[in-house]
Amino acid sequence: METKSRVDILSLLLFICIAAIGVASVYSATSEQGTYTLFEGRSGKQMMWLGLSVFFGLVIFIINAKFFEHFAWVFYIFFTLLLVAVLFIGADINGARSWIKIGSYSLQPSEFAKYGAAFAVSAFLSKIDFSFDKISDIVKLGLIILIPAALIILQGDTGSALVFSSFILVFYREGITPLIIVLGIVTVFVFVLTLVVGSIYFSLGTAALLLVFYAFTYTNKKLLLPSIAVAIFIVLMSLSVQFLFDNVLQPHQRKRIEVTLNLIEDNKGAGYNVNQSKIAIGSGGYSGKGFLNGSHTKGNFIPEQETDFIFCTIGEEGGWILSSITILLFLAFILRLYYLAERAKRKFKRVFIYSLASIIFFHLMVNAGMTIGLMPVIGIPLPLISYGGSSILAFSIFIFTALKLDASRHQDLKSAYS
Repeated sequence: METKSRVDILSLLLFICIAAIGVASVYSATSEQGTYTLFEGRSGKQMMWLGLSVFFGLVIFIINAKFFEHFAWVFYIFFTLLLVAVLFIGADINGARSWIKIGSYSLQPSEFAKYGAAFAVSAFLSKIDFSFDKISDIVKLGLIILIPAALIILQGDTGSALVFSSFILVFYREGITPLIIVLGIVTVFVFVLTLVVGSIYFSLGTAALLLVFYAFTYTNKKLLLPSIAVAIFIVLMSLSVQFLFDNVLQPHQRKRIEVTLNLIEDNKGAGYNVNQSKIAIGSGGYSGKGFLNGSHTKGNFIPEQETDFIFCTIGEEGGWILSSITILLFLAFILRLYYLAERAKRKFKRVFIYSLASIIFFHLMVNAGMTIGLMPVIGIPLPLISYGGSSILAFSIFIFTALKLDASRHQDLKSAYS
C-alpha cells in the first residue's frame, strides 16, 4: 500500500494565525472606528492579497514537486532580471526606486528575489561535487547572494539587501566553518564599538588587550604571530569603519544608527518613529488598551504604522500578552520549519526550507527590534503582518512552496529504495 504525504497542518495553522493577526492589526492601524468594515480599505486589500496567495498556494500544491528543483535556476534568473528592470523602469516610492507600477498596483521585486535566491542556493548546495573546502564553490555561492543584494542596494533599499545575510545560517547548517559566524559577530562588534568610542581609542584598546594576552602566553611563542595578525586585522577593520560610515551610508541611515546607539538624540527627526513606537508599546502595558482603542495608533503619531511599525499597534492594543503571543507564534513557525527541513529526504528541499526559516527569523528579529529601539530602522516588514501586497505574496508563495516540498518527502524515500 502506497503511503501518501500530506501538507503539514500545524504549519498551515500557524500561517493562518499570524496572517489573522496581520489583518486585524492593519485594520486597526488604518481605520477610524466605524469608518469602514474589515473588508474595506487597506485591511480589505490585505485580505485580497492573502486570498490571491492562497490561490497560488493551491496551484503550487497541484504542481509536481520536482518542477521546482528542475527550474530552480530559471526562478533565480527571472527574479534577478526583474531587479535589473527596476533600475530602468522602476518608480520612486519613499526614496527607493524599488517598485514596478502595474496599473494602480505596485510590485516590489526585491521581496521575490529572496524566493529566487533560495532556489539558486538550494540547487548549488545540493550539487554532488559541491564542497565548502573548495574556494571556487564558496566564491560562486557568495556571488549568488551578492548579485541580487547589490542590485537592491542600487535601488536605494539597503534594508532589503541586508536580509540576504540571513543565508549565512543556512550555510552554517550545511557545513561552512563556524569561523565565518565568528567573523560576522566580530565585524558587528568592531563596527559598534568603533562608532561608540572612536577608531583611535578602539585601536589603542586592542593593542592593550594584545599586550595582556601576550603577558599570559609569552611562553608559547607559536601564539605570538597569529595574535599580532588578528590584532592588526581588527585594527584595520576599525579604521575602515569610520570611512565606510561617512562615505557609503546615506545621511538618514547614519542618523538612524547614531540614534540606535544613543550617540545623538533626535526625537523630532531620525529618532521620531522609534521614540513614538516605544511610547505606544509601553503605554499598552500588560494587557493592552483593547482592539481599536490605541490612542497612539488612532492619533497617527507614527507615519505608515501599518507597514514597518505594525508591531507597535500590536503592543499598544494587545499589550505584553499579544506581543508575546505574536512572537511565540513566529518562533513556533520557525522551529516547525526547522523540523520540516530536518526530515527532508533531499538536500535541495532541506536547504530551501532552512532558507525560508532563516529569512523569517531575520525579518522578525530586525522588525521587532527596531520598534523597541534595539535595531536601527532599516525598513523591512514583519512577515504576513505588515501591510503590503508584494510582501504578503512573496512570503506566502515561499511558504506554500516549502510545504509542497515537505509534502512530497515520501516520494523521495520511495525513489531512493526503488
